[in-house]
Amino acid sequence: MSLTNLSAPEFTDAQLAALSVQFEKWSAESIIEWAVENFAPHLALTASMTDAVLIDLAVKVDPATEVVFIDTGYHFAETLDTVEQVRRRYGLNLRIMTVQRQDEPLWQADPENCCTAVKVGQLDRALSGKAAWMSGLRRAEADSRVTAPLLARDLRGLIKINPIAMWSDEDVRSYIETNDVILNPLIEQGFTSIGCQPCTQRPTDPNDSRSGRWAGKAKTECGLHLL
Repeated sequence: MSLTNLSAPEFTDAQLAALSVQFEKWSAESIIEWAVENFAPHLALTASMTDAVLIDLAVKVDPATEVVFIDTGYHFAETLDTVEQVRRRYGLNLRIMTVQRQDEPLWQADPENCCTAVKVGQLDRALSGKAAWMSGLRRAEADSRVTAPLLARDLRGLIKINPIAMWSDEDVRSYIETNDVILNPLIEQGFTSIGCQPCTQRPTDPNDSRSGRWAGKAKTECGLHLL
């Protein structure tokens, strides 16, 4: 049954939970195909530009997939260069959400609320009018993500799909090598999780790829992936 042009509430929470379990046996490509069939053109994909794995998967299914990148104003130059390389390679339907410049950098003036203002707020804008969105979140990335579902309803009431949630780090490396996927050059410099420059460093714990994010603070998530 196709739900194209219908709103996300057409699925009950119980149906979403059942589908998420079913998706555990599906390939990432099949999950993306399901999302496109049911929600395009009211579907978006969010990208941090650490790599282009999910983008590569998605545009092979539907080259018109809208890709959203949030330019906080605080990104590494390497990340912005990666955005442009990916855009050129795939001829992306790319939507860049930009944040208004502040007299004093928000990460200095209000570090506790910076992510909410410059990331979550821009994602809310980008998803206005959408029925669903896809992210590259993976369970292997952090303890806070080990129970991430493949499919769920987010706090906005939209359907959120995580097609590669089951992938291991080795799965990602293998896909990048096999498909010549563009990789943020910071990865080769020892960074394992890349966000805004002021809050990102090389990992402090070799067993935790996200330990370089907000190092020394209790914070582990920016808020984009909270259901």
